[in-house]
Amino acid sequence: MKDIYILAIETSCDETSAAVVKDGREVLSNIIASQIDLHREYGGVVPEIASRKHIEVISHVIEGAMYEADMTFKDLDAIGVTCGPGLVGALLVGVSTAKGLAYGLDLPLAGVHHIEGHICANYIAHRDLKPPFLCLVVSGGHSHIIVVEDYGSYRIIGQTRDDAAGEAYDKVARTLGLEYPGGPVIDALAKKGNSNWVKFPRGHIDGHPYDFSFSGLKTAVINHIHNMEQKGEPYRNEDVAASFQKAVVDVLVDKTIMAAKDLDMGKIALAGGVSANSELRRQFTRRCEDEGLELYYPPIELCTDNAAMIGSAAYFDFVQGKLADLTLNAYPNLPIGI
Repeated sequence: MKDIYILAIETSCDETSAAVVKDGREVLSNIIASQIDLHREYGGVVPEIASRKHIEVISHVIEGAMYEADMTFKDLDAIGVTCGPGLVGALLVGVSTAKGLAYGLDLPLAGVHHIEGHICANYIAHRDLKPPFLCLVVSGGHSHIIVVEDYGSYRIIGQTRDDAAGEAYDKVARTLGLEYPGGPVIDALAKKGNSNWVKFPRGHIDGHPYDFSFSGLKTAVINHIHNMEQKGEPYRNEDVAASFQKAVVDVLVDKTIMAAKDLDMGKIALAGGVSANSELRRQFTRRCEDEGLELYYPPIELCTDNAAMIGSAAYFDFVQGKLADLTLNAYPNLPIGI
């Protein structure tokens, strides 16, 4: 088969990204324009600001991706774009741009699920990785345990019932007066703290052993801090961060390892922004070695939102003939597999 070159676009939240990916596993370019500085003063992403910024920069980001890949539009075989889930206004910018390119260039169009993209980042980092395997997807909006049965075939066996792991990080960071996003800041602070300072609760749901709940943990941390402040008792942000992070990581690792053993899955992959967390990687590495499981995770630059992972997912859709037409829309609550 000839090599397949896909231009991919990702605008689901607050990163505007475009990439050129070859055969689903080789990244020729991956340009990311981050909006973190714009949203930091608000303590989170403001959808209207995100959408406007995507409109401002998306053409330049695409031009940069094509230039870095040393390609012209005539060299492309397809266009891939995130169509959901995400912020509807932000998604519409990417989807509209992708449809315009597909129509103007007379190229096939693939609409990609954002979570599927995060999973496929592992195919870029580990070219020998093939399904089936178990994947833990953890980010600001998602916490899922997914059985990857085949390329493009997924089965969710566990998910959060309330806050996602990354969302809990952001809310605890805000309570501690730390900047947004909270994940990297808390990870850095936790390295200097005592993870046994307080044993915060671990969420478990009766009858659903693989599901997560981080809302109670978040509330417990916030209440503990407020109680100490009301009593005039001192505390260190480092100890709060370490104790909170230990509770999150313990649950993520324990439930994923349990699922892998219950389902006799020998391979575990990590994906999503929180998969960049150093303690999560350390604990998974240790536990997988103890349990005889293979562990895969992407490099840091492929953990956060980026178009290279969307290009990988779009490639597998393309070769399977799973293509969209020009009625493709933005789907803010898109279920995986649809």
